[in-house]
Amino acid sequence: MMETEFTPWMSLGGGILIGISAVLLMAFNGRIAGMTGIISGIVPPVSSDWAWRVAFLAGAILAPVLFLTAGGAIDYAVPVSLPLLALGGLIVGVGVYYGAGCTSGHGVCGMARLSPRSIVATITFMIATGVTVYVIRHIVEI
Repeated sequence: MMETEFTPWMSLGGGILIGISAVLLMAFNGRIAGMTGIISGIVPPVSSDWAWRVAFLAGAILAPVLFLTAGGAIDYAVPVSLPLLALGGLIVGVGVYYGAGCTSGHGVCGMARLSPRSIVATITFMIATGVTVYVIRHIVEI
């Protein structure tokens, strides 16, 4: 059975940084920080406001690089096969399409704005996640 390492301080730190970046983007740019929407603006057809999107993504990529460069460590493992990982990515992509956004956009920004659509989407994500984890760990036993 797969074990999950609980890292509350790392999770808290990451959550604070995500929240700060979402608030700063809203305060200075009036935009909601959903990664799906940000990425969709830099793939063809490219949005006219692509510059802030590229800067936001660069920050999201460079922050962990700086953390590792400063001596930090990020322990992670991918305990599933590549085909199963690709299937999971495909399912998430379909969910993001039909949910009109990803967990970060709905869960962090939408919930903070008390958006009913985001509340329903986040509850749906959490239920689907719980069911998936239960099936994978206790029924399929991957």
